[in-house]
Amino acid sequence: MIIIEDLVRRFGDFTAVGGITLRVGKGEVLGFLGPNGAGKSTTMKMITGFLAPSEGRISVCGHDVVEQQFEAQSSIGYLPEGAPAYPDMTPLQFLGFIARVRGLKDAAATKAIDVAVARTGLQGVLEQRIETLSKGFKRRVGLAQAILHDPPVLIMDEPTDGLDPNQKLSVRNLIKSMASDKAIIISTHILEEVDAVCTRAVIIDKGRIVADGTPAELLAKSPTKRLDEVFRALTTPDADINAEAVP
Repeated sequence: MIIIEDLVRRFGDFTAVGGITLRVGKGEVLGFLGPNGAGKSTTMKMITGFLAPSEGRISVCGHDVVEQQFEAQSSIGYLPEGAPAYPDMTPLQFLGFIARVRGLKDAAATKAIDVAVARTGLQGVLEQRIETLSKGFKRRVGLAQAILHDPPVLIMDEPTDGLDPNQKLSVRNLIKSMASDKAIIISTHILEEVDAVCTRAVIIDKGRIVADGTPAELLAKSPTKRLDEVFRALTTPDADINAEAVP
Protein backbone atom coordinates (compact mmCIF):
# COMPACT_ATOMS: atom_id res chain seq x y z
CA MET A 1 0.00 0.00 0.00
CA ILE A 2 3.03 2.27 0.49
CA ILE A 3 6.03 1.94 -1.82
CA ILE A 4 9.08 4.15 -1.31
CA GLU A 5 12.01 3.83 -3.72
CA ASP A 6 15.41 5.55 -3.30
CA LEU A 7 13.87 8.54 -1.53
CA VAL A 8 16.13 11.58 -1.12
CA ARG A 9 15.39 15.04 0.27
CA ARG A 10 17.95 17.84 0.30
CA PHE A 11 17.73 21.27 1.85
CA GLY A 12 20.50 23.18 0.11
CA ASP A 13 23.74 21.32 0.80
CA PHE A 14 22.19 19.32 3.65
CA THR A 15 20.77 15.87 2.90
CA ALA A 16 17.97 15.15 5.37
CA VAL A 17 16.92 11.84 3.77
CA GLY A 18 19.64 9.95 1.95
CA GLY A 19 18.09 7.14 -0.08
CA ILE A 20 15.30 5.29 1.73
CA THR A 21 13.61 2.28 0.13
CA LEU A 22 10.63 0.83 1.99
CA ARG A 23 7.37 -1.04 1.46
CA VAL A 24 4.46 -1.16 3.90
CA GLY A 25 1.60 -3.59 3.27
CA LYS A 26 -1.98 -3.90 4.40
CA GLY A 27 -2.19 -5.05 8.02
CA GLU A 28 1.24 -3.67 8.97
CA VAL A 29 1.82 -1.18 11.76
CA LEU A 30 5.29 0.19 11.15
CA GLY A 31 7.12 1.92 13.98
CA PHE A 32 9.40 4.59 12.51
CA LEU A 33 12.24 5.28 14.93
CA GLY A 34 15.28 7.51 14.98
CA PRO A 35 16.99 10.25 16.98
CA ASN A 36 16.05 13.89 16.54
CA GLY A 37 17.14 15.07 13.10
CA ALA A 38 17.31 11.56 11.65
CA GLY A 39 14.80 12.39 8.90
CA LYS A 40 11.61 10.80 10.28
CA SER A 41 9.29 13.79 9.97
CA THR A 42 10.79 14.79 6.60
CA THR A 43 10.12 11.29 5.26
CA MET A 44 6.55 11.33 6.53
CA LYS A 45 5.93 14.75 4.98
CA MET A 46 7.11 13.39 1.64
CA ILE A 47 4.88 10.32 1.90
CA THR A 48 1.87 12.58 2.47
CA GLY A 49 2.78 14.96 -0.35
CA PHE A 50 3.52 17.86 1.98
CA LEU A 51 7.13 17.98 0.75
CA ALA A 52 8.36 17.00 -2.72
CA PRO A 53 11.30 14.57 -2.84
CA SER A 54 14.58 15.69 -4.36
CA GLU A 55 14.95 12.20 -5.83
CA GLY A 56 13.07 8.92 -5.73
CA ARG A 57 9.47 7.82 -5.96
CA ILE A 58 6.57 7.31 -3.55
CA SER A 59 3.38 5.41 -4.32
CA VAL A 60 0.34 5.25 -2.02
CA CYS A 61 -2.41 2.76 -2.92
CA GLY A 62 -1.09 2.67 -6.47
CA HIS A 63 -0.96 6.46 -6.89
CA ASP A 64 2.27 8.37 -7.39
CA VAL A 65 2.41 11.03 -4.69
CA VAL A 66 3.92 13.63 -7.03
CA GLU A 67 2.11 12.85 -10.29
CA GLN A 68 -1.27 11.88 -8.73
CA GLN A 69 -1.18 13.94 -5.57
CA PHE A 70 -4.94 14.33 -5.08
CA GLU A 71 -5.63 10.59 -5.46
CA ALA A 72 -2.74 9.66 -3.16
CA GLN A 73 -3.69 12.19 -0.47
CA SER A 74 -7.33 11.06 -0.59
CA SER A 75 -6.11 7.64 0.59
CA ILE A 76 -4.15 9.04 3.55
CA GLY A 77 -5.05 10.08 7.06
CA TYR A 78 -2.26 12.29 8.42
CA LEU A 79 -1.56 13.30 12.00
CA PRO A 80 1.38 15.73 11.81
CA GLU A 81 3.62 16.78 14.65
CA GLY A 82 1.87 19.29 16.92
CA ALA A 83 -1.69 18.43 15.75
CA PRO A 84 -2.38 21.86 14.19
CA ALA A 85 -6.00 22.98 14.08
CA TYR A 86 -7.97 26.24 13.91
CA PRO A 87 -7.88 27.45 17.54
CA ASP A 88 -11.08 29.51 17.36
CA MET A 89 -13.16 26.53 16.19
CA THR A 90 -14.72 23.91 18.43
CA PRO A 91 -13.80 20.26 17.75
CA LEU A 92 -17.28 19.75 16.26
CA GLN A 93 -16.84 22.70 13.90
CA PHE A 94 -13.34 21.60 12.95
CA LEU A 95 -14.39 18.01 12.22
CA GLY A 96 -17.33 19.32 10.18
CA PHE A 97 -14.88 21.40 8.15
CA ILE A 98 -12.59 18.39 7.63
CA ALA A 99 -15.58 16.28 6.56
CA ARG A 100 -16.43 18.83 3.86
CA VAL A 101 -12.80 18.96 2.72
CA ARG A 102 -12.87 15.16 2.44
CA GLY A 103 -16.04 15.27 0.34
CA LEU A 104 -18.39 13.93 3.04
CA LYS A 105 -21.86 15.47 3.19
CA ASP A 106 -25.08 15.27 5.18
CA ALA A 107 -25.69 11.86 6.78
CA ALA A 108 -22.31 10.49 5.68
CA ALA A 109 -20.52 13.42 7.32
CA THR A 110 -22.55 13.12 10.53
CA LYS A 111 -21.85 9.40 10.78
CA ALA A 112 -18.12 9.84 10.12
CA ILE A 113 -17.88 12.56 12.78
CA ASP A 114 -19.81 10.49 15.32
CA VAL A 115 -17.52 7.49 14.77
CA ALA A 116 -14.32 9.56 14.99
CA VAL A 117 -15.53 11.34 18.15
CA ALA A 118 -16.45 8.05 19.83
CA ARG A 119 -13.14 6.46 18.91
CA THR A 120 -11.09 9.37 20.26
CA GLY A 121 -13.17 10.19 23.35
CA LEU A 122 -14.00 13.79 22.45
CA GLN A 123 -17.65 13.74 23.53
CA GLY A 124 -17.11 15.98 26.56
CA VAL A 125 -15.29 18.80 24.75
CA LEU A 126 -17.09 19.08 21.41
CA GLU A 127 -18.41 22.60 22.08
CA GLN A 128 -15.24 24.06 23.62
CA ARG A 129 -12.90 26.22 21.57
CA ILE A 130 -9.85 24.21 20.55
CA GLU A 131 -7.50 26.87 21.96
CA THR A 132 -8.91 26.17 25.45
CA LEU A 133 -8.27 22.42 25.33
CA SER A 134 -5.42 20.60 27.03
CA LYS A 135 -2.51 19.32 24.94
CA GLY A 136 -3.90 15.80 25.20
CA PHE A 137 -7.35 16.77 23.92
CA LYS A 138 -5.82 18.82 21.10
CA ARG A 139 -3.88 15.71 20.11
CA ARG A 140 -7.09 13.70 20.11
CA VAL A 141 -8.77 16.28 17.86
CA GLY A 142 -5.86 15.81 15.46
CA LEU A 143 -6.25 12.05 15.60
CA ALA A 144 -10.00 12.33 14.98
CA GLN A 145 -9.48 14.36 11.79
CA ALA A 146 -6.89 11.83 10.58
CA ILE A 147 -9.28 8.86 10.83
CA LEU A 148 -12.46 10.76 9.89
CA HIS A 149 -12.70 9.49 6.30
CA ASP A 150 -11.61 5.92 7.24
CA PRO A 151 -8.49 6.05 5.04
CA PRO A 152 -6.62 2.89 3.99
CA VAL A 153 -3.29 4.50 4.96
CA LEU A 154 -2.53 6.28 8.25
CA ILE A 155 0.62 8.35 8.81
CA MET A 156 0.98 9.50 12.42
CA ASP A 157 3.80 11.57 13.90
CA GLU A 158 4.00 10.96 17.67
CA PRO A 159 0.30 10.01 18.03
CA THR A 160 0.38 9.75 21.84
CA ASP A 161 2.39 12.91 22.47
CA GLY A 162 0.88 14.82 25.40
CA LEU A 163 -1.51 12.06 26.46
CA ASP A 164 -1.73 10.67 29.97
CA PRO A 165 -1.15 6.90 30.51
CA ASN A 166 -4.84 6.01 30.19
CA GLN A 167 -5.20 8.07 27.03
CA LYS A 168 -2.06 6.47 25.57
CA LEU A 169 -3.53 3.03 26.19
CA SER A 170 -6.79 4.05 24.49
CA VAL A 171 -4.99 5.37 21.40
CA ARG A 172 -2.83 2.26 21.17
CA ASN A 173 -5.91 0.05 21.38
CA LEU A 174 -7.54 2.17 18.68
CA ILE A 175 -4.53 1.74 16.40
CA LYS A 176 -4.56 -2.02 16.93
CA SER A 177 -8.30 -2.17 16.22
CA MET A 178 -7.81 -0.42 12.85
CA ALA A 179 -4.66 -2.24 11.82
CA SER A 180 -6.06 -5.26 10.00
CA ASP A 181 -7.30 -3.39 6.94
CA LYS A 182 -4.87 -0.46 6.84
CA ALA A 183 -1.20 0.31 6.38
CA ILE A 184 -0.06 2.41 9.34
CA ILE A 185 3.20 4.27 9.96
CA ILE A 186 3.86 5.67 13.43
CA SER A 187 6.81 7.90 14.21
CA THR A 188 7.63 7.70 17.90
CA HIS A 189 10.33 8.17 20.53
CA ILE A 190 8.51 5.83 22.91
CA LEU A 191 9.88 2.31 22.57
CA GLU A 192 7.03 0.89 24.65
CA GLU A 193 4.76 1.98 21.81
CA VAL A 194 6.68 -0.13 19.31
CA ASP A 195 6.45 -3.15 21.56
CA ALA A 196 2.74 -2.53 22.24
CA VAL A 197 1.29 -1.86 18.78
CA CYS A 198 3.83 -2.31 15.98
CA THR A 199 4.23 -5.40 13.83
CA ARG A 200 7.47 -4.04 12.40
CA ALA A 201 10.06 -1.41 13.26
CA VAL A 202 12.41 0.61 11.08
CA ILE A 203 15.24 2.58 12.65
CA ILE A 204 16.79 5.41 10.66
CA ASP A 205 19.85 7.49 11.42
CA LYS A 206 21.24 10.42 9.42
CA GLY A 207 18.57 9.90 6.77
CA ARG A 208 19.24 6.20 6.14
CA ILE A 209 17.71 2.93 7.32
CA VAL A 210 19.97 1.13 9.79
CA ALA A 211 17.55 -1.62 10.91
CA ASP A 212 14.29 -3.15 9.66
CA GLY A 213 12.46 -6.05 11.29
CA THR A 214 9.84 -7.16 13.77
CA PRO A 215 10.30 -5.98 17.37
CA ALA A 216 11.35 -9.54 18.24
CA GLU A 217 13.97 -9.57 15.49
CA LEU A 218 15.41 -6.27 16.70
CA LEU A 219 15.45 -7.50 20.29
CA ALA A 220 17.45 -10.53 19.16
CA LYS A 221 20.28 -8.14 18.22
CA SER A 222 20.76 -7.25 21.91
CA PRO A 223 22.33 -9.62 24.45
CA THR A 224 20.23 -7.90 27.12
CA LYS A 225 17.05 -8.15 24.98
CA ARG A 226 16.36 -4.43 25.42
CA LEU A 227 15.04 -2.39 22.51
CA ASP A 228 16.58 0.81 23.86
CA GLU A 229 20.02 -0.82 23.77
CA VAL A 230 19.48 -1.84 20.14
CA PHE A 231 18.41 1.72 19.33
CA ARG A 232 21.47 3.26 20.98
CA ALA A 233 23.84 0.80 19.31
CA LEU A 234 22.52 1.66 15.84
CA THR A 235 22.12 5.44 16.11
CA THR A 236 24.13 8.50 17.02
CA PRO A 237 25.19 9.03 20.64
CA ASP A 238 22.82 10.80 23.02
CA ALA A 239 19.80 9.93 20.91
CA ASP A 240 16.51 11.30 22.20
CA ILE A 241 14.61 8.26 23.34
CA ASN A 242 12.02 7.22 25.89
CA ALA A 243 12.31 3.55 26.82
CA GLU A 244 9.22 3.57 29.12
CA ALA A 245 10.06 0.26 30.77
CA VAL A 246 10.53 -1.82 27.63
CA PRO A 247 11.95 -5.21 28.72
